[in-house]
Amino acid sequence: MQKKLAAELFGTFWLVLGGCGSAVLAAAFPNVGIGLLGVSFAFGLTVLTMAYAVGGISGGHFNPAVSVGLAAAGRFSWGSVIPYIIAQVIGAVVAAGVLYLIASGKAGFAIDPAAPGAFATNGFAEHSPGGYSLMAALICEIVLTAFFLIIILGATGKSVPVGFAPIAIGLGLTLIHLISIPVTNTSVNPARSTGPALFAGGLALQQLWLFWVAPLIGGALGGLVYKALLSEEK
Repeated sequence: MQKKLAAELFGTFWLVLGGCGSAVLAAAFPNVGIGLLGVSFAFGLTVLTMAYAVGGISGGHFNPAVSVGLAAAGRFSWGSVIPYIIAQVIGAVVAAGVLYLIASGKAGFAIDPAAPGAFATNGFAEHSPGGYSLMAALICEIVLTAFFLIIILGATGKSVPVGFAPIAIGLGLTLIHLISIPVTNTSVNPARSTGPALFAGGLALQQLWLFWVAPLIGGALGGLVYKALLSEEK
């Protein structure tokens, strides 16, 4: 279990540092910023790379909603969900701290807690990058997290060629970001949302509840739907 929790911590650390780091440091870099497309691929690549690196140890969840969804589908022990979530949140918070130290090395760096997406945070209404409502954010996060679980469960099924699952999962997460960055700045991962919100404070911290509730509901829903309608197991 110690190795599994370490793998989850390191994997979630890499996801937040790579994904959120690309948004904070590179998305709007003068003249050659990577933009929405680059940030989307950065998140997908973090999952793809760490799934290959440590997925064989822990299963490569890196996300509380994934742990809950896999447990709901019968692919993961409910008794391990809480320890996994704790490790994931620690990894995300440490990564956000490292990102803050790097970003603050630039002259004039400051986080505006009222700005939508400040420090790669998630939000709705006035804190949504595109001004989307609470209801739009809730639906978006639930539906996309549910489909993320369906992708994960399907890609890791017994009839799928071994070794290709991280590619499908990473590209799935990339697509999810391409859809939802304008709506919520894309969470589908409560740990990923928690790390940056703790450093940004303000609206991001006040609205953090939605980015725990919606992904966890979506993860459980995706797991249950897959188990009931799509699973190869009788």
